[in-house]
Amino acid sequence: MRPVRSRADLAVASGAFGLFALASIAGVLLWLAGRPVHASTAPLFAHWRPHLGPGTVPALVIAVLVCRYGFELSRRLSWRKLCLLAYATAAAWITALALVDGWQRGLAGRLTTKWEYLHEVPGVTDVAAMLRGFTGRILDFQPDSWTTHVSGHPPGALLVFLALDRIGLSGGGWAGVLCILAGAATAVAVPHTVRLLGTEDAARAVVPFLVLFPGAVWIGVSADGLFAGVTATGLALLAAGVRRRSPVRLVGAGLLLGAGCYLSYGLVLIAPIALAVVWLGRARLRDMAWVTAGAAVVVAAFTLAGFNWLTGYHLVVERYYQGVAADRAYAYWIWANLAIVLAVSAGPAATVILRRAVVLLRTPADLLRSPAGPPSSSARPLRSPAGLFRSPARVLPADLPDHAGLREHAGLREHAGPLLTLAATAAIVAADLSGYSKAEVERIWLPFVVWLPAAAALLPVDRRRTWLIAQATVALLANHLLLTGW
Repeated sequence: MRPVRSRADLAVASGAFGLFALASIAGVLLWLAGRPVHASTAPLFAHWRPHLGPGTVPALVIAVLVCRYGFELSRRLSWRKLCLLAYATAAAWITALALVDGWQRGLAGRLTTKWEYLHEVPGVTDVAAMLRGFTGRILDFQPDSWTTHVSGHPPGALLVFLALDRIGLSGGGWAGVLCILAGAATAVAVPHTVRLLGTEDAARAVVPFLVLFPGAVWIGVSADGLFAGVTATGLALLAAGVRRRSPVRLVGAGLLLGAGCYLSYGLVLIAPIALAVVWLGRARLRDMAWVTAGAAVVVAAFTLAGFNWLTGYHLVVERYYQGVAADRAYAYWIWANLAIVLAVSAGPAATVILRRAVVLLRTPADLLRSPAGPPSSSARPLRSPAGLFRSPARVLPADLPDHAGLREHAGLREHAGPLLTLAATAAIVAADLSGYSKAEVERIWLPFVVWLPAAAALLPVDRRRTWLIAQATVALLANHLLLTGW
């Protein structure tokens, strides 16, 4: 059966690249026809500019070392040491990729342009007044309009960079380092969530794919990398809180996930992943009350300070179509966005992982079964009228590997990774259909895309290194052939 499995995996990976090639060709044809899609190297928002830089050699060395030793270390190290090594290596990988473009252009100058957050920092002398008047400056074509990225987000993102400036860490270099350090947290938060809700073997299989994540090209340096790190950490805290019945962790999760919604309006779409975590962890109503309390603190703080999230959201939609978005064709970007994710941002391995997750959980009934094992408290778990917590009859499709203990469990704990992958896919599809972003999704969708490798344990053990090499190759080619806009 191995040739059949290999052909299916290769087919979906090839299909992703084929879709990307089609989007590129369509972009050129539309430009020639006088209907440009407004992305310099469609479908990517970048310029074609082959180049090398000071980060080239470090990036190649990191890629080679992780591909050669990553899986062995992932199996052998204690979990704590593995997380520390994963975080440090992910941060080094992101930094090296950013430095391919040079220190100023690739890192220190990215967040200082006239469209970015740091452009507005010197003009904010009264934070309270800024928050009260924030929505009044969202729309374009007025003397005091916020710059593009500030107007397109709630004030939380600007507050982060203001705080950095106020403590003496001013300038694009420190802002870039903050985004890298926060974005690297995804390499720990995603596997740790899989470990808490699933199995440790499955979590260990995820680590190398998050360390050499192709989307690292856009994590360093963009504020969306920061957003991805904040929300991924919030979801990991949510998983820890519901599994360990910890009010402190649950409130912390609520604070981080609530803060995420004030970093970017689109992060409300993290909800499918959060719901998957809640269900897999068999959360109680009391657990959700603690999470809600944490989120409510954030909402109350911003509301009392004078910023209304819903008002800001409606104005942002209007501002979005005051710009180039009005000329970007929905009919093109609704599928070109997906081509970016499947072929580049998430990488070919994520496409294969997604295929295998769909095969494993191919019927709605599979998704409505409970994780194995009794709840860790006598309190009643959340239930649905359909009886979501029936014990399942376990049947694995024949074309899935017998690795990571997949056939040793009677329930769905081993389904945690696949369910998280599918939940992330649901978030991406919702973002795509809603028109949340036409183009530039290689960075904007990072908070969702980092969860696609969560089911990496479904890849055959003897094929994992091959797919990891493919991931690293995509990142290196994208960074060296293109000058990305972020």
